[in-house]
Amino acid sequence: MTLEETLVSVWRQVLEENANLVQLEERSYPVRRTARRRLRQVDFEFAGEAFRGIEQNPGARSKWAQLAAAGAKVMQFTAEGRYRANVVDGKVTMYGKAPDAAKPSARPDHPDI
Repeated sequence: MTLEETLVSVWRQVLEENANLVQLEERSYPVRRTARRRLRQVDFEFAGEAFRGIEQNPGARSKWAQLAAAGAKVMQFTAEGRYRANVVDGKVTMYGKAPDAAKPSARPDHPDI
């Protein structure tokens, strides 16, 4: 399962199916509620990296919050304290730089690169 497929799976289980446990392969992760806003959140691992998915606060000031306030199901995902992606109604948006494999590589036979 890719990262994008995993994020959609977490989103679907939490926001569409209202699951209390998220199942990813052989592991299950509890869905909790935040203390203040009672937003759903789940901590899970992907490829050895710790992620957190949290339901979008519709009262925040962002385009994602506006979508949530309009009825869209929005979940933000963080890892290592940084926003990494979100899923809105099943569609993934990744944040940040493209992976190194997607960057053009320097060609040693071309002196201008």
